[in-house]
Amino acid sequence: MALWRGTSPLILASQSSARKMLLANAGLEFEAVTADIDERGIQTASRLSNPREIALLLAREKAKAVSTSHPGNYVIGADQTLALGMRLFNKSAGRAQALAQLRDLAGKSHELNSAVAVARDGKIVFEDVSVARMTMREMTEGELSAYLAAAGDAVTTSVGAYQLEGLGIHLFERIEGDHFTILGLPLLPLLAFLRRERLVAV
Repeated sequence: MALWRGTSPLILASQSSARKMLLANAGLEFEAVTADIDERGIQTASRLSNPREIALLLAREKAKAVSTSHPGNYVIGADQTLALGMRLFNKSAGRAQALAQLRDLAGKSHELNSAVAVARDGKIVFEDVSVARMTMREMTEGELSAYLAAAGDAVTTSVGAYQLEGLGIHLFERIEGDHFTILGLPLLPLLAFLRRERLVAV
């Protein structure tokens, strides 16, 4: 039984495998369309420094960019920032930078700010930011090197040089927040919005 009740297909403005998996596992049929925006340029021009505000800005811009070329469709945009205090982290350019990030994060708590925005006809109709607090354990240089060797090039594909659904779980001693927020899509508030709009069958 199809759960989506919209008159036009639901669109995810992302090619993220994690976000596509979350929507598919929730039983939602959707199309994935890449949002062709200059994320760093938008962030710089905004002059925002708050990690939550930056995540929400980029989620909005992704949703609006795809929405303008798909009139009538509900378009989901999402973005995530990793912050140690007010310091923002980006994906590492290589293993040396990944090691430096892990050294900075080890033994401390950082926040993953996951934002979702839904646009229709170029206008935002829903938005939310959820936060997960992640505490990394203290690690020796040998442990960090062993993790990097085992994880391989995957450390350059995620902010913070880890994927919690994979080997990255070994880095942590405590996690506060839901699984969906950590993977980059606040699914529970998104589903609540879709139910309010009578866009899903359950």
